[in-house]
Amino acid sequence: MKLSNETLGLLREKSQFSEQVDLPKYDREKTKIGIVHLGLGAFHRSHQAYYTECALNQFGGDWGICGVSMRSTWLKESLDPQDCLYTIAKMDVTSEYQVIGALKEVLVAAKQVDQVLARMSHADTKVVTLTVTEKGYCLNSDGKIDLTHPGIQHDIATPSAPQTAIGLLVESLKTRQQNSIEAFTVIACDNLPENGSKLKAAVVQLAQQQDQALADWIQSHVCFPSTMVDSITPKTEDSEIERISAVLTVQDDAPVQREMFTQWVIEDEIKGEVPAWDKVGVIFTNDVSAFEHTKLRILNGLHSTLAYMGRLAGYELVSQAVADPKLKAFLLRMVANEVIPSIKPPQGLDLTQYSRDIIKRFENPKVAHQLEQIACDGSIKIPVRILEPLQQNLSNGVEVKDYYLVVAAWIRFIWNKQQTSAQFNDPRADELLSLVAQFTGDAAQDIELFLSVPNLLPNAFADNQSFKQNLVAAYQAVIAAGDDFTSVLD
Repeated sequence: MKLSNETLGLLREKSQFSEQVDLPKYDREKTKIGIVHLGLGAFHRSHQAYYTECALNQFGGDWGICGVSMRSTWLKESLDPQDCLYTIAKMDVTSEYQVIGALKEVLVAAKQVDQVLARMSHADTKVVTLTVTEKGYCLNSDGKIDLTHPGIQHDIATPSAPQTAIGLLVESLKTRQQNSIEAFTVIACDNLPENGSKLKAAVVQLAQQQDQALADWIQSHVCFPSTMVDSITPKTEDSEIERISAVLTVQDDAPVQREMFTQWVIEDEIKGEVPAWDKVGVIFTNDVSAFEHTKLRILNGLHSTLAYMGRLAGYELVSQAVADPKLKAFLLRMVANEVIPSIKPPQGLDLTQYSRDIIKRFENPKVAHQLEQIACDGSIKIPVRILEPLQQNLSNGVEVKDYYLVVAAWIRFIWNKQQTSAQFNDPRADELLSLVAQFTGDAAQDIELFLSVPNLLPNAFADNQSFKQNLVAAYQAVIAAGDDFTSVLD
């Protein structure tokens, strides 16, 4: 039997499961859709949908979710036969399982753009959330909308059939403005500093290409709070799908797994209606930037560090890499000497303890987080997670050593991909692979070539000879280490 509305009724009659399983406590049939989510993937289903499920279970309301996949049809094909029901497995020493009913509809933007726009433009839609990854914001290296991006150029030429999340927001907001429908709240949930502000700027800038009056209306009427999101959510492998289905006693073809820990911090500036998230653990604050920078630089920064260094050391999983004594010692040293000095923490947060807690989360063997998954899109992640704090430390006179090794490991990771013809996931993959194919093994020449790539690294590094010299030294050390990568960490 497959998970569905029908089998959900049977599960409610079941006296007990082999492990703890929670089921929806509200009437799904009577719950209208009030949220549209752009970028339907594992993280949204394990995080924002989870908080919405908790709010529905306790307080009800018309907060069903329409999940929009931008291109892939896989989730729609998997979830439609299940009436959009799926399971979250919260993994720890003792695991917990929860069937999520908040998701009520799945659309594919590339194939159903008119239906997506109709749903976003409907008066019942009060909130639009996004997890489209950093590259989905179509920003240039200065954090502004990239008007040369092919998707953005398409949306300028054909606004009624947008291809990007930015275009979908502009077109649906235009319809709401024309029909005198109150604007929805837009909540960005990607690992991007000041994600709400950057998303608003991108939406306004794209709207300006069509109609200045529309841009002005968006500027004054639409709320884009910034957020910080946190819960490690690895890819769910086939073996986990089988195990979760066995616990549930019905087949679930689209479960997600995450660690037990979860956190969502939202800037406290929302004026419209939202679910009762504040009553189920979501933090609303006027200082979300402090949470953003802390999480981005510690959790995400250390994640990227482990991804590139761990792969160079031959590991596949986060838990394997952090179990290496040299890699763990490197993380602890880097976070103490270089990461923490770059952060102004939220009031009352002990950064040393926070860092230790993060590393302990990495050690969770129940969360099989692939390093390759984290290593994706480095050309977008490295500037934010590594280069920004590196530059801040240089400006503040803080000695930098370990950050250079992280950048060097990233470059060597790309070179390894080119040498082995392995899959390399990055929005600038072709450009970077062609570049490193020209490497000679001379660290100075190779780094000079790498730094010549336009709009890859922040402009502040372009003529910084000290940065260049230190990066050359770090890269030379990585080359010299060869297959014994961790020897460079001594």
